[in-house]
Amino acid sequence: MEIISIPNNIAVVFLTATNFPMDVPNTYEKLYSIIPVNPNRRFFGISHPNETGAIQYKAAAEILPSDNFENTELKNFTIEKGEFVASYIVNHFKDSKCIGDTFEKLLKHPKLDPKGYCLEVYKNYSDVDVHCMARILP
Repeated sequence: MEIISIPNNIAVVFLTATNFPMDVPNTYEKLYSIIPVNPNRRFFGISHPNETGAIQYKAAAEILPSDNFENTELKNFTIEKGEFVASYIVNHFKDSKCIGDTFEKLLKHPKLDPKGYCLEVYKNYSDVDVHCMARILP
């Protein structure tokens, strides 16, 4: 585990997966079909339990300066700057449980922000490596 600082807020657009985890790949495919292709656009997975404990998963993409998503079904979200406990996974497709197992460990951090969320960070759409992150309190 490591501590990573996100120095600035990150504006993203997202689609919510209807059924977690089954619909996550299709949700990313739909998101990717709506946004302009850019190899430098970061992608994110944002997840948290709802009031019943079911995981709500948002497939998200960074908003770039030239983007305009006003007439789409995409919703806006801001990943707030701050400190995160993190682990890096090389090729998460090798083990279908590795992301969930990693978040289980991260969520045990003693300074975990109870109002935070789990954050997956991909450097672009085709990246198979991922930073799994959870916000911590200062």
